[in-house]
Amino acid sequence: MNGWLTIGLLVVSNIFMTFAWYGHLKLQQAGVFTSNTPLYVVILVSWGIALLEYTCQVPANRMGYAGNGGAFTLMQLKVIQEVITLVVFTVFTVVFFRGESLHWNHFAAFVCLILAVYFVFK
Repeated sequence: MNGWLTIGLLVVSNIFMTFAWYGHLKLQQAGVFTSNTPLYVVILVSWGIALLEYTCQVPANRMGYAGNGGAFTLMQLKVIQEVITLVVFTVFTVVFFRGESLHWNHFAAFVCLILAVYFVFK
C-alpha cells in the first residue's frame, strides 16, 4: 500500500509541477497573462503552484524510500518519478496544447523508458 500511495503522490506532484513549469504558456494563450505581464508575476504564480508540488513530492519520497521503511530504493524512486513526469507532460501537451502532436520517435522513447523501469527493478 505504501508503494501505491507513493506513486499516487508522485502523480499529483507531477501534475502541479507541469502546470507550474508550462501552465503559464497556456494562460498566455488564453489571455490570462499577456506579453506585457511582468515576468516576476508569472514566476510568483509558478512558485505558488510549485509549492503545491512540493507538498506532495517530499512526502512521497520520504515514505517511499526504503531507508525510511518504504517500498523503493532511491534509484527506483527517481526512475518512477521521471516516467511519471513524462507521462503527465505528454497528457498535458496533448490535452492543453492541441497543436502539439505525438510522433513515432516519442513512442520509441516511451518504450525505452519502460525498459528503464524494468531494468531498475531487476
